[in-house]
Amino acid sequence: MIGQLSREYQSMNKSRCAGILLHPTSLPGPLSGGDIGHEAYRFVEFLHACGIKVWQMLPLCPPHEDLSPYQCFSAHAGNPSLISLDWLVDRGWLDLEAIQYPETDRLYRSICLRRAYDNFTQTSDIEWKHRLEAFRLKNQSWLDDFALFVGLKKRYGMNPWYQWPPALRQRDKAALLQAAHELSQEIDLAVFEQFIFFTQWREIRAYAARHNVRIFGDMPIFVSHDSADVWANRENFQVNQDGSMAFVSGVPPDAFSPTGQKWGNPLYDWAYMQRDGFKWWKDRLATLLQLFDLIRVDHFRGLDACWEIPAEDETAVNGHWCDVPGETLLRALHDSYPSLPLVVEDLGVITDRVNALKNSFGLPGMKVLQFAFDGNSANPHLPHRHRHCDVVYTGTHDNDTTLGWIKDEEKYNKDFFLAYSGCRSDSAEEQMLAMLRMALSSVSFLCVLPMQDILLLDSSARMNTPGTVCDNWAWRFSWQQVNPERTEQITRLIALYQR
Repeated sequence: MIGQLSREYQSMNKSRCAGILLHPTSLPGPLSGGDIGHEAYRFVEFLHACGIKVWQMLPLCPPHEDLSPYQCFSAHAGNPSLISLDWLVDRGWLDLEAIQYPETDRLYRSICLRRAYDNFTQTSDIEWKHRLEAFRLKNQSWLDDFALFVGLKKRYGMNPWYQWPPALRQRDKAALLQAAHELSQEIDLAVFEQFIFFTQWREIRAYAARHNVRIFGDMPIFVSHDSADVWANRENFQVNQDGSMAFVSGVPPDAFSPTGQKWGNPLYDWAYMQRDGFKWWKDRLATLLQLFDLIRVDHFRGLDACWEIPAEDETAVNGHWCDVPGETLLRALHDSYPSLPLVVEDLGVITDRVNALKNSFGLPGMKVLQFAFDGNSANPHLPHRHRHCDVVYTGTHDNDTTLGWIKDEEKYNKDFFLAYSGCRSDSAEEQMLAMLRMALSSVSFLCVLPMQDILLLDSSARMNTPGTVCDNWAWRFSWQQVNPERTEQITRLIALYQR
């Protein structure tokens, strides 16, 4: 399996191609949040028709209430909210007409999944039950702890694990065994949901491969404090037995934030991880390689040094840099998975050491055109500074849409942009097209365009605003927004620039 992925990655790295950035939650559908059902297949067909060979997305793990895919309950599990209910209907495990619609889509999905599980256990043939047990055995290293974690979360009103009773918080063996016995039905339901998610995802990935589309996923550098990973593998993190932390993660003050960003994620205990041969990281990569052909390492800077912030501080100002054995980690990962298909997020203030770490493993980095036009001709994000091994974007999930960016002239040097792009029009649409041309014509082997830019959408379609916790991650598109003339234009540009 790994060898096949590596060959695909090496081939992709030698040939020019284009991709679209769209998280599955942004797919159309009758329920909020999207899923990996019929619309996902239709989106793959759309990509194929346009000549687009890569579908990039955000992490697929189950998020907290704020819906951020970068703060999840597990680094391994799939998000049950992405499960296609139609797929369950097609297999006879769910009758949607028999379910009265509750107040929210989220509750409705939960009711449907529980009903499907009940029907599965009562009516499913033996082959499907064997498949479930095989899945459970294969993923036991993370699945057992995650399923128990989910059961306990439900028992304790979704409160974080560090607020549970001491015996469960500190993983007393007798308490865990008793809880597993009492919560067996909730545990089995959680296992069923993961089995269905991974089964559906394997099918959509195979369908994408048949249409010459590769799946480009994302790996957050840190994991959530309230996660099965930290609760069950505390020795890998700088977390006390009671769940408290002396220091947490974040980034220092910069031009975008005078107080920095305090993320609050636990820091890794790198000394323990080294002694253990980085087993936790190897297991994490094994799961991700079941899901993706390419994997973006978010905040790659954190594999050289991380910004440690006193946990009691309200801002990141008083943090300090702490070295990380990133080279040792990457070497260990490559020993287990040769030619890992990684792309690194190397945005922001990047040191020579970070670049040396990236280059020593031949890892592609990122260039973002929205960062390019400050008036400095030596800006590394300008197309004439790109390299073949880069991945170029007009913008990312953390940026405004490019149309929104163009309309906000405080964000860039407009005269420099017009001079560099050669655009002579006052039309925002024409300037947007100039951005698309620059991205697609770049020497970078892979060009990724956010779906919002394909649809020419303004700031109202923004996916996320960093440093805020409200009104993010909820944007969705509709097929009515897909303009055939616009799509044909993108298709011609992809062919013109040999992508």
